Amino acid sequence: MAPYNEAVAVHLAPSAPGDHRKVYEGQLDPTWNILSVPCGGYALALVLQACIQHQASTSHIDPLHISAHFLRPTNSKIPFKIYVHTLKAGKGFSNLVAELYQEDVLRITSHAIFGVNALSPDDLLGLTLEPPSPYARRHPLNFHPSDTRVTPTHSMWNFHNNISWAYDDQLISRNSPSHPSRSQPLSSSPDENIGGAGLEWGGYLQFNTPTERLSYAYLPFLVDMFQNTLNLLPKAEAKSARGSSCSPISLLNPEKHSASGTSRCYSSGRFVNHPQGRHDVYVEVWTAPAELGQGTVRKGWREEQFCLATATQMALTGACSD
Repeated sequence: MAPYNEAVAVHLAPSAPGDHRKVYEGQLDPTWNILSVPCGGYALALVLQACIQHQASTSHIDPLHISAHFLRPTNSKIPFKIYVHTLKAGKGFSNLVAELYQEDVLRITSHAIFGVNALSPDDLLGLTLEPPSPYARRHPLNFHPSDTRVTPTHSMWNFHNNISWAYDDQLISRNSPSHPSRSQPLSSSPDENIGGAGLEWGGYLQFNTPTERLSYAYLPFLVDMFQNTLNLLPKAEAKSARGSSCSPISLLNPEKHSASGTSRCYSSGRFVNHPQGRHDVYVEVWTAPAELGQGTVRKGWREEQFCLATATQMALTGACSD
């Protein structure tokens, strides 16, 4: 039952004769299961960690993007092997393919792009969008970590004692049927239903083990830690679909590092469609200015926070089928 920073360990193994791929092996830690199935973000973190080790001796050491398709659930009782190879290594970026197998069955396939997460000497423009620019995205939660009420974690998470989180109730209140952002059916005003609607969630998440410090391998897990879109719907809208979903496709774009063990997560969803309640999720992971219940509110604290990663997912409702 390892803390997260130990549970993401992978080890280089010998490759088969004539196989140009590097092989990394290990065991999924059941601490990071949801019931009997490993959390998808944790499983993807192992794939990303294998890619990071693959790139450690190259000039492109930072993951800039990873996309993944979850073809079958992983199993914490079975050892895994991750096969990594380079599709293309250019001047500024390297493209990798990484695949996680258990019992010779492909479970996760992914494509990663690596580079250097810093200003390139060849980048004459040096364009970023950060405060104080009025167009820069700011920390989107309504409260400081010092002003929090810890929200109980889900008992179905084996790791519920390893993390703490606090919801942003003011943000979540926008999902109320009576909130002004709700679209109004058969509105008499031609402008009343332009855009709008959708569902939002946000909160702070903190790892409880003191040795945890956020690094790239934490980001796939963090972007998977949001309140499911269908669980934000009123019961009358969600029907019997509340409670479970799986994410067969995930796109992750790491932005920066953080030395803290606390982060802020924001998610939004706009669409639910056939088949199987297919729905979209957009997630942001930000730095946090302090641990939960600690620190002091001071002017400009939002301007000092930055986005660690963005992600998009396509998720299905209930059990995924082939």
